[in-house]
Amino acid sequence: MRREFIAALERVTADRGADKEDIVVLLTAQPGGEEEALYRQADALRVRYVGDEVHLRGVIEFSNYCRRRCRYCGLTADNHALPRYRMDPEEILAAARRGVDLGYKTIVLQSGEDPWYTGEVLAEIVACIKEWGVAVTLCVGERTREEYELWRRAGADRYLLKHETANPELYSRLHPGMSWDKRMACLRWLKELGYQVGSGNIVGLPGQTLEDLADDILLMRELEVEMAGIGPFIPHPHTTLRTHPAGSLDLTYRVLAVTRLVIPWAHLPATTAVGTLSPNGRQMALQRGANVVMPNLTPKKYRAAYQIYPGKICLEEAPEDCRRCLEGMIRGLGRIVATHPGHGLKGRRPCRRAAPAEG
Repeated sequence: MRREFIAALERVTADRGADKEDIVVLLTAQPGGEEEALYRQADALRVRYVGDEVHLRGVIEFSNYCRRRCRYCGLTADNHALPRYRMDPEEILAAARRGVDLGYKTIVLQSGEDPWYTGEVLAEIVACIKEWGVAVTLCVGERTREEYELWRRAGADRYLLKHETANPELYSRLHPGMSWDKRMACLRWLKELGYQVGSGNIVGLPGQTLEDLADDILLMRELEVEMAGIGPFIPHPHTTLRTHPAGSLDLTYRVLAVTRLVIPWAHLPATTAVGTLSPNGRQMALQRGANVVMPNLTPKKYRAAYQIYPGKICLEEAPEDCRRCLEGMIRGLGRIVATHPGHGLKGRRPCRRAAPAEG
């Protein structure tokens, strides 16, 4: 292994205060000994900070309408080939109830940016789900501070708002009509209102550099995120980036592992996107720092139309079958399914000493 890699790994693991240069070095981990050392250390910190539990957070994709024109996303308002749908509140609650009955301790309500669902409508849905004793995560994009406050009062625990890229210029190119400063303002509002905030980035965007990815990790550390969603870019045929190659799965794993080293308390999902690019993608992510899986509770008649990217896995599985499949996968890795929501790990004392970096 390179001396600079060994030194960077030791520094990051020792003080959790890695600088950008160390992160970039770790992101260049070479196949073989370097990647193995990085993944081993990430898995050790995962055990130390979040244990062997894997949290199952059930996702309901309740609308694929979106007012935005993000260049990488199949839900873009410019995709006129996509059949659009909206679930009514009763359908959303029925799907959530199914997840609660399956033992999921968090329900995630996710959609495109669809103002058809007013602040009051979503607040009522959140309040109803909270009566069942589970955590509620919202992922509905940029809204007003007043709406965020309304949902927080209704009982919403968490909010997922990915920053996608920490490079303001790249963000502007990929998000026509949107503002990097506004995205940061929304994230600050959410923190101020007491949400457990999740963010995240895409790996493999056109023009993205390793320095950009290092900045993504540092931004999420600065935000003290509760969850960091990291997934590869997958081109959609009805977007302007349809000819751009998919993001590297290996680089995605390295970003995931380094994020575990730099933000050891964070929940890190094994995303559906890595499972789409590789049959064992989620299992590999769980062995490289991840501790969350997000099964799909969206009714089957809608799932294929929630096309952020094509080829998404698990479109035909019934929720009960998905629950059994995921539990088998988790147990096969020697892990256990969490029986609690996994609130607020920031500041938790580690439960055991991590293994030292090997040189």
